[in-house]
Amino acid sequence: MAAGELVIRPAEFGDLPGLLALYHELNPADPAMDRVCAEERFTAIRAQPGMTIFVGVTGQAIVSSVTLIVVPNLTRNGASYALIENVVTAADYRQLGYGRSLIQHAIEAAWAAGCYKVMLLTGSKDPTTLRFYENCGFIQDKTGYQVRRADDYSSGSAVNISGKPASFA
Repeated sequence: MAAGELVIRPAEFGDLPGLLALYHELNPADPAMDRVCAEERFTAIRAQPGMTIFVGVTGQAIVSSVTLIVVPNLTRNGASYALIENVVTAADYRQLGYGRSLIQHAIEAAWAAGCYKVMLLTGSKDPTTLRFYENCGFIQDKTGYQVRRADDYSSGSAVNISGKPASFA
């Protein structure tokens, strides 16, 4: 695919179908989200203070996306920190600098919001992916941990660290 001018902007409601197509490339095994649920989630995301989905658009196509979450903080003299999540570029548009441009845009937005750091986690072990993030300015100098639900994440139940059902009452 030939490189075209990339326009980076916050996602708008009409971008939802293009975003869902990109997210399918990110997680192809995930079941398709029904339209009503997707619209409700997207509305909630857009209303969430400090959370922005940036899209990269060429022509009429959404070709890349990144989510930035700015988190208020009580340490570091109250300076917020940011998380980058859901980094994806459509397969036909990779290796054109679009993903890097979106990440740089998100980092600049985090600095403009007064963040003292920007964090990103990846589940990828692919050296090319890791090098991509390093070339975007990230350094791997901390250890990240996560806990995932042991069941189907859409069912509403969870387990605690021992593997037994958790109670969140």
